[in-house]
Amino acid sequence: MSATSGFHFVSALAQSGMSKADRVDDTSPSLKAELLVRLRNAVPEAFSDGQLDLARLAEIAGEATDVGPERYGLTWPGKRNAIAMLQAPSRATLVPQRDQSVNFDDAQHVFIEGENLEVLKLLYKSYFGRVKLIYIDPPYNTGNDFIYNDDFSDPLAAYLKQTGQMSEDGDMTTSAPEKAGRFHSNWLSMMYPRLSMARQMLKDEGVILISINDAEVANLRQLCDDVFGPENFIAQMVWEKGRKNDAKLLSVGHEYILVYARLLSALKEAKTIWREEKPGAREIWDEYVQLRAKHGDDDKTIEAFLQLWYAALPKGHPSKKWSRYKRVDKNGPWRDRDISWPGGDGPRYDVLHPETKQPCRVPERGWIYSDPEEMQRQIDLGLVEFRDDHTEPPFRKFHIKPVSQELADEDETDFDADEEAADEEELATQVRGSVFYKQSQVSVRYLRELMGAKVFDNPKDHEELGRLFKYVAAGEESPIIMDFFAGSGSTAEAVIRLASNGLQGAKFVAVQLPEAVNPKERTGKAALAAGWKTITEVTRERLRRVLKAEDLQTVPQGFRAFRLTTTNIRRWAGTKDMTPEGYMAQMDAFADTLLPGWKPEDVIWEVALREGFSLTSKIAPISNSAPAGSWRVTDPETERTFTICLAEHIDLEQAKGLGLTKPDLFVCRDTALDDTVAANLALQCTLKVL
Repeated sequence: MSATSGFHFVSALAQSGMSKADRVDDTSPSLKAELLVRLRNAVPEAFSDGQLDLARLAEIAGEATDVGPERYGLTWPGKRNAIAMLQAPSRATLVPQRDQSVNFDDAQHVFIEGENLEVLKLLYKSYFGRVKLIYIDPPYNTGNDFIYNDDFSDPLAAYLKQTGQMSEDGDMTTSAPEKAGRFHSNWLSMMYPRLSMARQMLKDEGVILISINDAEVANLRQLCDDVFGPENFIAQMVWEKGRKNDAKLLSVGHEYILVYARLLSALKEAKTIWREEKPGAREIWDEYVQLRAKHGDDDKTIEAFLQLWYAALPKGHPSKKWSRYKRVDKNGPWRDRDISWPGGDGPRYDVLHPETKQPCRVPERGWIYSDPEEMQRQIDLGLVEFRDDHTEPPFRKFHIKPVSQELADEDETDFDADEEAADEEELATQVRGSVFYKQSQVSVRYLRELMGAKVFDNPKDHEELGRLFKYVAAGEESPIIMDFFAGSGSTAEAVIRLASNGLQGAKFVAVQLPEAVNPKERTGKAALAAGWKTITEVTRERLRRVLKAEDLQTVPQGFRAFRLTTTNIRRWAGTKDMTPEGYMAQMDAFADTLLPGWKPEDVIWEVALREGFSLTSKIAPISNSAPAGSWRVTDPETERTFTICLAEHIDLEQAKGLGLTKPDLFVCRDTALDDTVAANLALQCTLKVL
């Protein structure tokens, strides 16, 4: 076979036939309506005021010829360049860094050092439509934190120069000038292609959370409406982090988290309900279990000791908020709740008090249960508690670990003020509000203690992030959680801790630019003193230390480190010498399409990415009668495999030793095959060559 660049696909045609299916509709579908639905799902930014904007669609597809006046929608100088940046393919690859990893071969987490837009393009085929949750904390564009100064002409070259992988005349090893970060247009041009790629990574039920402050929240909201569609907006959360007593006018101590769904309709169709365990509820239950074991069936004694336990809790303890669960019966701690009909005008009938045998006073709004029979059933279940006499209505019970009938009641009526619900085997849960409080200094102190010095000024609180992640992704068996502005690694730590505590299948994919720490800042000096020159070095060290924590040893974990760099595969670039001799010289240069200095593992991972295999795939050498330098790559997440051989020559007998059958994928070097072997392999399997 002749030397070529890239991959070449050779396979036999497969026959297909109709299988038994549902009954065919007796009318044809509306092709226009279906097309518009598909377009809206795929390209929401091509719609303006609910109508398809053909000029906008052509612009996004890179087919616009007549620029003309731009129509209604969010626009800024440089937007077309940002779209072009999004559409430009990446010429890079990711190479493994085993020496920077923890438990590389069995790790479920991934940490990538590199420019995040280039990395997202490389991950596109492997993670398209697979990510449950994306959380990002991008630069806030406050004037000194904006380092993503995209080079629209060649983003990879700019990154390679910045990281010292490519020589240059100028100095690009530090942040871009502060003035560049002050322009909203630059920030929007940076965010647009990254959010567009993020949307492609999310599964239909996926969600993105974006931290931001007042500087760009208005623009970000419009940008997200443009990328995700306004119909997929969920909430704009407010994270209050504490009062600033030195403020001249008002203390602004909050940030925002914008929450958008990939498709809110998919969440609704799946009947998704987000709830979280009440903070402190588990501690109450654990105390009750201990008291029950000690005092047996003596509910009154258990009640007395439980109330003493509540009283002894320090102020601010999460369990103290639920001290209303102070009564005890066979189902555990419970609190009272209203027994009247929501909204009023409920049924009225006699309910006899068990001691006085007189009818109890009926609530002003009527009974919550529609008839006396249902009321008696609830009484028999022990879920109605009578007062001392009939002069007051009884009340319902609600347990800290609700019993099934209590949950059935909630399905039929409005939630109480704190929106309680739970599965039968779970503790009481609550819906989160859009405003929450957590002091910023908590995470600063934690990270300083973990790292031995203050190496980040404003790290996000990993506990609060973990709570959010669990809230959104709890229904997923093995959620992939992505953060391509990884920063200090708070997202990664949150996922590591979740994987050991209640969300075992969770895994992260984190990406961070290897930005040099600032030697003029206190945090930068501390990092340099510890031997960490870049943010990625600090973040990887944080993850190593977290993984050594004693409370995280119940579930084996680790992370695979990768680095963005240039491709291992020679690309055909044409020749300026148009003579036959010139062409022959160029062909000779492509006698081997692998660039000098290539390493087998690096090439395998590049092929795996190009073929859409995840970065947690397994690579195993093949022995026996297979050619030397053969490996089988398996993606346990998608159950796909391919075989690769990087030997310089493969003969017919060696090819048979691979044991390939249709539709196995086999990848090898173009120059390793003669025409006969290539023809035989093409009949046996799906053949691609380097």
